[in-house]
Amino acid sequence: MKFNKVRWGIIGCGDVTEVKSGPAFQKINNSELVAVMRRTGELAKDYAKRHNVPKWYDDADALINDPDVDAVYIATPPDSHKEYTIKVAKAGKPVYVEKPMALNFEECNEMIAACKAAQVPLYVSYYRRALPRFVKIKELLENKAIGDVRFVSTTQYQKALEDVKDSQNLPWRVQPELSGGGLFYDLASHTLDLLDFLLGPIKYVKGFASNQAGNYHAEDIVTGTYRFESGIHGVGNWCFSAFDDVDVNEIVGSKGKISFSTFGNEPIILTTASRTEKWSFEPPQHVHLPLVETIVADLTGGAGQCSSTGVTGARTNWVMGEFR
Repeated sequence: MKFNKVRWGIIGCGDVTEVKSGPAFQKINNSELVAVMRRTGELAKDYAKRHNVPKWYDDADALINDPDVDAVYIATPPDSHKEYTIKVAKAGKPVYVEKPMALNFEECNEMIAACKAAQVPLYVSYYRRALPRFVKIKELLENKAIGDVRFVSTTQYQKALEDVKDSQNLPWRVQPELSGGGLFYDLASHTLDLLDFLLGPIKYVKGFASNQAGNYHAEDIVTGTYRFESGIHGVGNWCFSAFDDVDVNEIVGSKGKISFSTFGNEPIILTTASRTEKWSFEPPQHVHLPLVETIVADLTGGAGQCSSTGVTGARTNWVMGEFR
């Protein structure tokens, strides 16, 4: 399945598509955003007007079956990812779906099977895999800058957000029936997917998930250990009701360590017995753009290959599910 130019449609043109993703489709060679959909038609029309998109819909099926749409980006909450992915696959079109990939690992497998049966590619928007800062970390690891990797540790905690304290008006991200879990699913999925990218698949997981603050029913603290297929060990702590905001990952090897954050813009720090080096990167204006470039390259027969697929996205869902 190759295209001269990929004409994209978006299902769910909400906040994430305003800057992070939507404009990227129009700024990449051989890529164009031609249609958007939102259940509230006036909001879809407004988005289309502001972003110079020629078509808008309030019906997902109409966008999916539009002959001018070659591929579909699904930017809705996870509870509808499986439904829309299967519909897009049956229409014979490539799928780019938001993260986390689905509500659970079982749904991920159904999505993979549908795309395989339809012979269409399935990509997942773990865009950090393509950002220069994380590509640099992978390069350091491949070049044995810290020797053989022994273990990785993650500590991520933050203050309880104000919008999760109103039990009558909770955001979808902390409603498991819409998101799959709490903020762990929304945020920690980025880190766990990055570790898959940097260190390979995780094979064994043991963990605990609890609700300590009582602001909502989903877990607000998760602690776990894991072992990668390669034999590397890992440990992680995530808390979403703490006194401060901290985001630190350390990959420790036989000759040094690499320290970095998942969400911040702090420098990557390489520490060995003989030296300390730092690298700083400015995030792109549209953070999805580097990953979408690899998808467009895949679909147009260009060089490179997208590293965030349905298979890798499903692995992250599996790991998160094992913590519970």
